[in-house]
Amino acid sequence: TRRLSPGAARIIRRGAGRRTQMQEFDKLNQLTESHGELRPGKGLISGIIALSLAILCFLGVLAFHFPEYLTTPQLRQSYNVDVIRKIMYAALVIAGGIAIFNTVFGRARWLALAAFALVALTALLGGHKVPVNDFADNTPYIGLDWFILDLLGSSLIFIFVEKLFALRKQQPVFRAEWQTDFHHFIVNHMVVGFVLLATNLLVHKLFGWAAKDGVRFWVQDLNFFVALFLIVLVADLVQYWTHRAYHEVPVLWRLHAVHHSAKSMDWLAGSRQHIVELLITRTLVLAPIYVLGFSKEVIDAYIVVVGFQAVFNHANVSVRLGPLRYLIVTPNFHHWHHSQDDEAIDRNYAAHFAFLDHLFGTAVQSDRKWPDRYGVQGDYVPDGFLKQLAFPFVWKKS
Repeated sequence: TRRLSPGAARIIRRGAGRRTQMQEFDKLNQLTESHGELRPGKGLISGIIALSLAILCFLGVLAFHFPEYLTTPQLRQSYNVDVIRKIMYAALVIAGGIAIFNTVFGRARWLALAAFALVALTALLGGHKVPVNDFADNTPYIGLDWFILDLLGSSLIFIFVEKLFALRKQQPVFRAEWQTDFHHFIVNHMVVGFVLLATNLLVHKLFGWAAKDGVRFWVQDLNFFVALFLIVLVADLVQYWTHRAYHEVPVLWRLHAVHHSAKSMDWLAGSRQHIVELLITRTLVLAPIYVLGFSKEVIDAYIVVVGFQAVFNHANVSVRLGPLRYLIVTPNFHHWHHSQDDEAIDRNYAAHFAFLDHLFGTAVQSDRKWPDRYGVQGDYVPDGFLKQLAFPFVWKKS
């Protein structure tokens, strides 16, 4: 047989290498476009954990390099950078360790190599040791730090809780349409700077006249827990009537139908929200908080309460809380709000205090503990982030 020349052999090897790279890229692409249960023992679960940590670390090192453009001014004043560095270092070690283990033992090597490549790139860019010097505080920015911290915290806490107290035990972490909700999650977190700027401008312009020093001094002198109860109550009263308007006013329902189009409930489902609805709701809810002049400590605590309930009440958890469910909003209470069942349509509007719906006569009355199906009756809202972004403006009701 005739032997190949060294040059021809190199060309063939390069071609084979490119085909292998394309195959690995195709596998990653197929993974992001698929859904369903992940079987343990194949390296997929650990590989996804490693790749996810590697991606977050890579985004984190970018935030360290460009903090003036990629971090949120209000948020970066609240967290300790040294703690963030330690978290990033631990994440890099875990991701790199998993990637090496899976590569050595032939467990989803294509996934392990992708994770290791990102870990290596992050390390080359300086990793957790990137110095952060003084920088301007008034530059345009996107909330990359808010996205990283919220995704890491929410996924670590709520995926674990959903597995421990699952309502629908057969529902996988990567259930159908998770990609759409994740795209909403990304965009709604990245544009946090725009949302904060826009809502602050609107609140000050529209409601600045209503702010009175006397009322503000009285509110700021309240006991912390009394003030926290008051801010949640005031915000939820506004939220209740705003939410009710989204259901009862057709032009507003076009926006809100996007949120209701989720056919599965879990920690990620609450992220499905049209950006215009996000702006309107936050402006209206922030208005009384601004007018009444709550202290920064109370507002920070309120943000924690809102953030937790917004995720937890959409989660796939079997939590009802007994008689307490008549006072506060639970996953059971809010799951009914997302139901397609007839008795649940236009019910359970409150975000924090369930007694508001009982007070105003809009609480669900049903003999069953949990709803059967979620989503919009008729399922007329398309799947996909861009399609849902356009939906309120192109939908023609038949």
